Amino acid sequence: MLSTDSEAAPADAQPARRARVIRLNPADDVVVALDQLVSGTTLDDERVTVSGLIPPGHKVATRAVEPGQPVHRYGQIIGFASQPIRAGQHVHTHNLAMGEFARDYAFSEGVCDMSSAPAVEPATFDGIVRADGRVATRNYVGILTSVNCSATVARAIADHFRRDIHPDALAAFPNVDGVVALTHGAGCAVDPEGEALSILQRTLGGYAVHPNFAAVLVIGLGCETNQISRLLDTQGLTEHARLHAFTIQDTGGTTKTIAKGIELVRSMLPAANDVRREPMPASHLTVGLQCGGSDGYSGITANPVLGAAVDLLVQHGGTAILSETPEIYGAEHLLTRRAVTREVGEKLVARIRWWEAYCERHHAAINNNPSAGNKAGGLTTVLEKSLGGIAKAGHTNLVEVYEYAQPVAKKGLVFMDTPGYDPISATGQVAGGANLICFTTGRGSAYGCAPSPSIKLATNTALWQRQSDDMDLNCGEVLDGTARIDELGRVLFRMMLDTASGKRSRSELHGYGQNEFVPWQIGAIT
Repeated sequence: MLSTDSEAAPADAQPARRARVIRLNPADDVVVALDQLVSGTTLDDERVTVSGLIPPGHKVATRAVEPGQPVHRYGQIIGFASQPIRAGQHVHTHNLAMGEFARDYAFSEGVCDMSSAPAVEPATFDGIVRADGRVATRNYVGILTSVNCSATVARAIADHFRRDIHPDALAAFPNVDGVVALTHGAGCAVDPEGEALSILQRTLGGYAVHPNFAAVLVIGLGCETNQISRLLDTQGLTEHARLHAFTIQDTGGTTKTIAKGIELVRSMLPAANDVRREPMPASHLTVGLQCGGSDGYSGITANPVLGAAVDLLVQHGGTAILSETPEIYGAEHLLTRRAVTREVGEKLVARIRWWEAYCERHHAAINNNPSAGNKAGGLTTVLEKSLGGIAKAGHTNLVEVYEYAQPVAKKGLVFMDTPGYDPISATGQVAGGANLICFTTGRGSAYGCAPSPSIKLATNTALWQRQSDDMDLNCGEVLDGTARIDELGRVLFRMMLDTASGKRSRSELHGYGQNEFVPWQIGAIT
């Protein structure tokens, strides 16, 4: 609920613009400032006078809270007072801290009967149908590396086909979106039987068969732990006309490997170019949901707008992947209630417990998130960030929980266990099959995710005006009062279809995507 309250002003002054704050739930102990508030500002609807400076996006206490008592936003606990908080005071890191509290998981109690949903005319996008029936939203040739040692040759091969460096290299192949090298810093000095290598191999395997790649090269050094032969074997892959694998050592060194790679790409380009787009149901869309560089508005504007679009996507038979497990921490009970079975809900809780143990053995606190930028934007604890973050998932049922980079097979809303760090998280989603990413931001994250396009959503109009060069949609209109969440959700759903049909997103226009391939490294490096 948006309310506007008056600024204190001298009697002979012109009437000041009414202060804008937003209350999200009647049970909340705070409201969120939509403008900078100064001491003495009166919030008539809350019967509160501001004490001190409150930046936009930050929280103002509307009632007194004693030390140790919980503070609520979204009608949920976001932390506990670490010192006395008085009505009108700024609520942030100086007086709000994490604390333990029980969550009622109420497995499956909130599941909706989707069979009663009204029929809709199927939405479509212009996709590329692969031989196995899967549908692509982009058409790249990919170069993957088994180890960091082969990154340089992979990049050299891809650079040979860069349109901004060599305009004629792909001139005869207009249907090919580009040749991209996805390199990483792992692949050796790890336990050959351990989980870390298994995750890397699963990630590389997911990219090797991703429908957005028309063809793939896999290049290694030759002596690394992550042997290409075992990588292919563990992922059920064999070499064929669209998948070639080789090493620098077997090929005869850097120069010969680069030359071999260039010739192989040239040989694969005619077949890669021989595609056409055709109308396909939206059920073939798998969308990864991301938020990064969040602020106090993320859970009010962009995340709910994305949630509204997700509800439409699921209604049309598509799939949405919610991730970033540390960023649902403290709000997971809102998802377990929507789990279609108790088993699915317990899978989610098991991943939460894994993260608690993981942080404990690394002597880390799960509340090291929010980041510095998140806190500057008004977010105080991971509990607060989590409650706003799950708004990306809309209101539909949770149908399955996957581990990192596992192939996503279920339709509907699913969860994939990933870190909160966006490049690692989205890399897992794409490995699982996401052919589109939607990314909300309040601070201005610059991000792309080849081979899948990424749509960027700004949480506030100030960011949109400052950095519209990087943003695709301004969700700040919700705060401005010029659009509703459901309206922008429909706009975003249409944008998803258009982007999946080939319209380039802002991050694609800037060339983002290759450097953001970051597989999750969890094991010891020896």
